[in-house]
Amino acid sequence: MATIIVSYDGTENDTDALALGKLLASGGAKLALAYVRHAAEPEVNKEIAAQKEAAALLEAGAAWLGDPDVPQHVVLSASTPAGLRELAEREGADVIVFGSEYRTSPGHIDPGTSAQRLLEGGPLAVAIAPAGFKGSAETIDTIASISEDGDPATAETAAALAATLGASVVTHSGPGVGLAVVGSKPGTAGGRVTLSAAAQYLIEMLDCPVLVLPHGVALRL
Repeated sequence: MATIIVSYDGTENDTDALALGKLLASGGAKLALAYVRHAAEPEVNKEIAAQKEAAALLEAGAAWLGDPDVPQHVVLSASTPAGLRELAEREGADVIVFGSEYRTSPGHIDPGTSAQRLLEGGPLAVAIAPAGFKGSAETIDTIASISEDGDPATAETAAALAATLGASVVTHSGPGVGLAVVGSKPGTAGGRVTLSAAAQYLIEMLDCPVLVLPHGVALRL
C-alpha cells in the first residue's frame, strides 16, 4: 500500500494540501500528516508547550479530514524539507503533498521553498495543490500524463490513478485537466526528481494539482 504524507502547518494553503492528499488517498493509499518544528525549546515547560501546540495543530488537520486516527508526525529538524525527507524514508512514504506558497493567487501553483528543495534531486514524488483547491476538490475527472522523454512510469502512474479515481487520461495540459502527472527531466538519475525549465514553466501555468514523479518510478496509489 502506498503512503502519502501531507505537510501541514495550519495555514489556508496547507488546507489545500489536505484536500489533495485526501483525494489522492481515496483509492486506498495510507495518509499521514506531518509538521516540522525547527528547534527544541531550551526550557522544559516551554518545550512541553511547544510539543502540545504542534500536536494540536495536527489534530486540527485530522479533524478537517474527518479522520482523527490518521497518523500524525511532529518532526524536529532545522530544515523542513530535510525533516520531511527523513520522515518519508523512515515511513516508506511514496509522496509528499504541499500547498502552494503563501499569497499565491487562487487557482495557481507556486511551490514553496520546501517543495522546491525536494523537486531538486529528491527521492520521492512531490504533489502540489493550487491555492484555493480545498473549495473544489471533490473529484478528478481528467488526468494529464506529461513526460518530455516518454518515461513509461509517467503514463503508468496516470493510468493507475485514473483507474482508481474513475478518470480519463489525456496527453495535454489544457483547460479542464483535473490533475497533471509530470515526469522528471530527461537524463535525471533513476529514482530522483528534477524538473526541466519547461516543466517548471508548465507548472506555473497550470490551474490544477500536479504530481511530479522521480524518474523511472511509477506509483500506484
